[in-house]
Amino acid sequence: MLAERRIAVDRSTVYRWVQKFGPELTKRTERHLRRASVDWHLDETYIRVGGKWRCLWRATDANSQLVDFRLRTRRDAKAARAFLNKAIERVRLHRPVTICTDKAHAYRRVIREINHRYDPQFDSIQYIDRKWRNNLIENDHAAMKRLLGYRQSFRSLRTAKTALSGFETIRAIKRGHVHYKQPGVQAEIAFIADLFEPAA
Repeated sequence: MLAERRIAVDRSTVYRWVQKFGPELTKRTERHLRRASVDWHLDETYIRVGGKWRCLWRATDANSQLVDFRLRTRRDAKAARAFLNKAIERVRLHRPVTICTDKAHAYRRVIREINHRYDPQFDSIQYIDRKWRNNLIENDHAAMKRLLGYRQSFRSLRTAKTALSGFETIRAIKRGHVHYKQPGVQAEIAFIADLFEPAA
């Protein structure tokens, strides 16, 4: 868009814009997000941060709407527990009914613990470990990584989390996962402009 208007901007400038305005955009968009469905798909992928591979945990619903993400240095039961507890806390009373994952053993144990905490006599969250049913989030990983570019590398966990938050918010807006937005690029621009419009 800038090139079409003959405006030359260095990529480091765009990067600084993302770091500065990404968190604010995410914060202002939060109240406009549609409520996620109760069927979740959960998986991990890897991105490079500071020259090392880090685990990116992501959960989406049945409509490919992001529920939450968490960037961690490790992929183990402790990280799975922290991520799921954070995601469930984010949706508060609108907890998932099913969680579909791959066949990693950590998930089964963590979901069992969460079920026991809410109701020891009833499995309020059904665990599904059919790998082929998790293609939804696998495809979403690939689409998100295309936005990051071929390098997929960040200097620190802080800058990575900030950028990922901004990317995921823009994707939610483009996919129509927010209320009161008409389809099309012009509607996306208008929606974001309204978010930053000064209060009367």
